[in-house]
Amino acid sequence: MDESGFVAVLVVDLHFPEAGSLKSKRKELSSIKAGLHTRLGAAVAETEYQDLWQRSRLTVSLTAGSLTGLSSAVDRMERWLDSRCPDGVHIERIVASVEDLRDLATPRLRRDG
Repeated sequence: MDESGFVAVLVVDLHFPEAGSLKSKRKELSSIKAGLHTRLGAAVAETEYQDLWQRSRLTVSLTAGSLTGLSSAVDRMERWLDSRCPDGVHIERIVASVEDLRDLATPRLRRDG
């Protein structure tokens, strides 16, 4: 892989079994989003289940100059989420290099013949 930079995107499904209202879910979710951003340097967006009391999906991104550094940061983030949400967290990790993303974004010319 090209060492020009890497990005990790995490799809984080959270379960809040104690939440009895959107207000109580929002309080806990705001704390989690703030922690991901301020403690771990991630960009965070709530992307699904905004109207459900006990579920939420976040899309989280991190970048780093090396794959090793990025993997370590994502591992820390996953441990932090596991400790904050012992009642339910599922994390899908997607990692790509800048070169991978460039290949996706740049149209390729097709040659016939």
